Amino acid sequence: MMIPSKVNVAGVEYKVVEVENVIIDGSVNYAGSCSYSASKIEILNSLSETKKEQTLVHEMLHACFNEAGFNEQDEDVVNRVSIVLYQVLKDNKLYFGGPKIVIDGME
Repeated sequence: MMIPSKVNVAGVEYKVVEVENVIIDGSVNYAGSCSYSASKIEILNSLSETKKEQTLVHEMLHACFNEAGFNEQDEDVVNRVSIVLYQVLKDNKLYFGGPKIVIDGME
């Protein structure tokens, strides 16, 4: 899977960018972040492709919860659900929406 440059969450377009460092509250020990006010998801560019995908699902889940009105989010819940959701989407090759993207002969 290619990491998209944007994702739409409940009608809000979140820009997705790969960065050298993900900084949250002065700390750089993060794989990703989701800024609701800036509608932006950051993913650490040094991660493996699988970890980038997992991180994207994790940060999209934060965006989903926020857009659904959950201002307080339990990081443990987001971690657990995002890992399972990533596996379900990946293993079942689930895709809903526009035209399928073909990369190197793979859909």
